[in-house]
Amino acid sequence: MPSFNEITPQLAGLAIELPSWAFGNSGTRFKVFPQPGVPRDPFEKVSDAAQVHDLTGLAPSVALHIPWDRVDSFAELGEHARQLGVALGTINSNTFQDENYKLGSLCHHDAAVRQQAIDHHFECIDIMHETGSRDLKIWLADGSNYPGQADMRSRQDWLAESLRTIYARIGAEQRLVLEYKFFEPAFYHMDVPDWGTAYAQVAALGDRAVVCLDTGHHAPGTNIEFIVAQLLRLGKLGSFDFNSRFYADDDLIVGSADPFQLFRIMVEVIRGGGLGEDSDVAFMLDQCHNIEPKIPGQIRSVLNVQEMTARALMVDRQALESAQAAGDVLQAHAILMDAFQTDVRSDLADWRTSVGLPADPMAAFAGSDYMDKIIEERKGGQQAGWDS
Repeated sequence: MPSFNEITPQLAGLAIELPSWAFGNSGTRFKVFPQPGVPRDPFEKVSDAAQVHDLTGLAPSVALHIPWDRVDSFAELGEHARQLGVALGTINSNTFQDENYKLGSLCHHDAAVRQQAIDHHFECIDIMHETGSRDLKIWLADGSNYPGQADMRSRQDWLAESLRTIYARIGAEQRLVLEYKFFEPAFYHMDVPDWGTAYAQVAALGDRAVVCLDTGHHAPGTNIEFIVAQLLRLGKLGSFDFNSRFYADDDLIVGSADPFQLFRIMVEVIRGGGLGEDSDVAFMLDQCHNIEPKIPGQIRSVLNVQEMTARALMVDRQALESAQAAGDVLQAHAILMDAFQTDVRSDLADWRTSVGLPADPMAAFAGSDYMDKIIEERKGGQQAGWDS
């Protein structure tokens, strides 16, 4: 296997965008659970995200969600981010919280509702020009609950037409990123339920339209790393939303439910050229921590991705290819498992120290006064969250 020192140049290029909404209050469909010190506005969200980057060196940008993160001046928000050492990143649209979207948005049978959703994406693109963001990420809650409720074929046509209109508006250096989800909130069918549907829609748009793979948006038993390999092979893997799940889209800390799956995913990312200076693949967390503390939850998440990326980089690729070519099933599997079972935690701690970061970012945050400070400073006002 490669030594840890041999993989650090590539590992140093890992960057994971944080979601602004991860720092607000969230919960289940039954209850949103408030926490002390939760941000009240996007400026405070960015401040908390910057803490994660300061301690890990892994999270240099913050994704925004519109309208949750609307501000009077995005230039001012961007300058606030720059002063804290981070940048504003992906702009995420929201077409699932307006009354008119009860039966869909970009796929709605009413052209007026579709236009409302298109206009919202035009607003997001305008914001992207202000923030310098590259990616417009679209996730749709569109679908139906009962057979016969909606014409599924027409809805695909309306979706294609809506996406074409939005795609025509994005800038030459910008991308449209379409996310899929196989169920929820619709029960009978989702209009973008899987990677094949997302691929078919973006392939019809052009080179600047790509697919977002959320690691929680799959049925149990789905081989997610195969999807990663296929989308990289097709040149259409635009971004990841990292989380973890036991049953469905649980938004758990990435790598917590199945660290081996995260390792396997990163093996295919590396194999397909998705990690490195020449890669356009964006890595992002998409997690809402309902009962976990917000900032430590994000620190733990990016560290999990870093650890599994390091293990994936330690696969002896030459030996693996030789075993595969020889048809040596057990040896090929053993080579992969050797890398997965390599404990890189002490090496990562030493490496962090060598580049001026805390050896243990979780302990460093716990030992700081940041939480006490924001709990005191953020008394009063309306906390950000699902119910605000």
